[in-house]
Amino acid sequence: MATATNAPGYPATAGSADLCAAVIRMLERRHGVRDLSPDAVIPSIGSKELVALLPSLLGLGAGDVVVVPALAYPTYAVGARVANAETIATDSLTAVGPANVRLVWVNSPANPHGRVLPPEHLAKVVAWARERGAAVASDECYLDFGWDSNAVSMLHPDVCGGSHDGILALHSLSKRSNLAGYRAAFVAGDAALVNRLLEVRKHLGLIVPAPVQVAMVAALDDDAHVAEQRTRYASRRDALREAFTAAGFTVDHSEAGLYLWVTRGEPGRETVASLAELGILTAPGDFYGAAGANHVRVALTATDERVAAAVGRLTPG
Repeated sequence: MATATNAPGYPATAGSADLCAAVIRMLERRHGVRDLSPDAVIPSIGSKELVALLPSLLGLGAGDVVVVPALAYPTYAVGARVANAETIATDSLTAVGPANVRLVWVNSPANPHGRVLPPEHLAKVVAWARERGAAVASDECYLDFGWDSNAVSMLHPDVCGGSHDGILALHSLSKRSNLAGYRAAFVAGDAALVNRLLEVRKHLGLIVPAPVQVAMVAALDDDAHVAEQRTRYASRRDALREAFTAAGFTVDHSEAGLYLWVTRGEPGRETVASLAELGILTAPGDFYGAAGANHVRVALTATDERVAAAVGRLTPG
């Protein structure tokens, strides 16, 4: 990044050729994605930009429906609201009915509960959406952090059947490369949908700074630091999981991602309050949907020293 700071001109909204090539190399090398063309990739100002604006960028509005998971990152629904579209929160597409679905969100590994959807399930989502002319947006920012099971990209041939039509996969370097402050992310998939996003984003001035694009190339081409991140998070996960279990909590799902989904059979807000008295901050499960009312989300993103302190506070004696 330091070598690229002399960048007074406007960078391309579509991203540099080097960046698009690096994205394609990484997705093929690490996630088995094939036949992705450079015009099917664009960088974004963090993945949250697209999570929040995707319904608007795709032209959704009143009468259109966005399907989100029953337990989900709240910004999926916020993005639908910004576009004046409706939201259906469900994990069963068969229960959606005759609604005018234009967009389906998938998040595997999922925030908050860390559940991984198998390729067969993802393929059914793709088929269901294609039958209705809806787009599928796959939030894959935790894809590199499978613990008890490994997640598969929506762009993998086993899921998409060799065609990226109707699919957008969102990736972030915030977690895999510890670059949250750089706002470095990208979307890849259906070239026609990506071009539609590009044309609108040009007019909105949503451009990733050129030095950040250069840093992204370096990060995408390097796997060693991702392995180091995995080791760091795995160690924190093992320590916290053992401590919460020993303290009488049940850890549900949590087979991938950067969170533990824990409960002790009481309202999650009570759990949040009691843990706060120990100096341990967690997120109430109902923040992510009514189905999470008895859970709390524990993040693995605190420093090693803070994680060790939390483990000590959970340990009797």
